Amino acid sequence: MAFLLNKPNLLARIQSQSQQKITLQPHRAFHVEPGQREKALLQEDPALKRFKSYKKSVYRVKRIGDVLTIVVVAGCCYEIYVKASMREEARKQANSNEAP
Repeated sequence: MAFLLNKPNLLARIQSQSQQKITLQPHRAFHVEPGQREKALLQEDPALKRFKSYKKSVYRVKRIGDVLTIVVVAGCCYEIYVKASMREEARKQANSNEAP
């Protein structure tokens, strides 16, 4: 490592790269007041009001989706259980038929 730092060109390159990174960082400390156009764009538009999604309807659709997901998962689990139990019963019958 000391060998690399002894070379003046390499050290100068490293220093210039670190200085470039510092100068490229954005300055977020300044606040600029929005202009008239931005304020007009941020105002509520009555023509678009009917396309706005309402919280109750979105919540209801989300809730229905959650319930349907739970029902489907429960149905899949039940089918797996039924197949496993039928396979176990078939195995027991096969073993009882072989025993005598």
